[in-house]
Amino acid sequence: VTGVQTCALPISSTMPGFSSLMMPTACVMPSIASRFPDQNGKIVAYSAEKNYDLSYYLKGALAGGICCSITHGALTPVDVVKTRIQLDSVKYNKGLLGGFKQIAAEEGSGALLTGLGPTVVGYFVQGWFKFGGVEFFKINLAKYFGEQGAWDNRTAIYLASAAMAETIADVFLCPLEATRIRLVSDPTFAKGLGDGAARLIKEEGIINGFYSGFGPILFKQVPYTMAKFAVQGEAAEKLAAGLGKTTAELTGATKLGVSLCSGVIAGVAAAIISHPADTLLSKVNKSGAGGTGSISSRLVNIAKEIGFVNLCTVGLGARCVMIGTLTAGQFLLFDIVMDVTGAEKFHFQDRKSTRLNSSHQEDL
Repeated sequence: VTGVQTCALPISSTMPGFSSLMMPTACVMPSIASRFPDQNGKIVAYSAEKNYDLSYYLKGALAGGICCSITHGALTPVDVVKTRIQLDSVKYNKGLLGGFKQIAAEEGSGALLTGLGPTVVGYFVQGWFKFGGVEFFKINLAKYFGEQGAWDNRTAIYLASAAMAETIADVFLCPLEATRIRLVSDPTFAKGLGDGAARLIKEEGIINGFYSGFGPILFKQVPYTMAKFAVQGEAAEKLAAGLGKTTAELTGATKLGVSLCSGVIAGVAAAIISHPADTLLSKVNKSGAGGTGSISSRLVNIAKEIGFVNLCTVGLGARCVMIGTLTAGQFLLFDIVMDVTGAEKFHFQDRKSTRLNSSHQEDL
């Protein structure tokens, strides 16, 4: 932008945030921007020295909590429609847009925000453990394999890190998800998160009330998260390579664009993989669904009632829209928050390729 004052933030700056992001100086307070020299119309912010310690993992957890709570909270209306379609496909048979209109006409537009409280709280907690856990397990597995070994096995590391982090996160998410689904399926059940959770404990106990869907939520979330991180990592690498860069070399709008595009790809793939379990989870948390036997027998009964094709396809369109959008938003926000906190995100490095390229350049 012509005539815009610009600046550069050195590593030693007291403003360690916005690492590798580039933006017009006008985006920050003039009193701050004026303290730094001109850099061709951009603020070029450099991240702090790489240091993957407890502080880094806490920043990763915070970024994960923020990105998950914001994206899931913003998409609460889509989730309400998706859940209603899964719970009663006969009544809600007009697709995503038709579902919006139907719920708003019958119950008022406020019904589309049913379960917002449990969603925001639950997914902040889940995002904290999921993203923070993935960073923790990923980095420590990378240290175990060594830099080149980690690169060669990065897909396996993504999958293992995501599986372990998600399992831990789901222990904390399950009670809040059970409360959310009960509120969505029966808006008269309680006024909000606190009342709904208390009533579930009183009427069904902690195990049946909060954890009847723990098996399905693991069955849904673990494959979903494994696909989400592995596919996003691969997609980001391919997109960056198409631009002639590695993911660690991306900056500014290019970096954010890659985060968004790779997030959409990962979200759609993860939604398709985890959709059958998502349908079972929605059903099993509905009062009386699948009979009165054990959780496993109820799940079997529900699966038989729905049928394999419906289990895999009912509500899938709405879920692909929802998951594709929120996954893109999550990876975008995660990168932004990590930069704001001054943490430089960990990237796998292919040193073998780097050495070959250096040798080739020397030959030339």
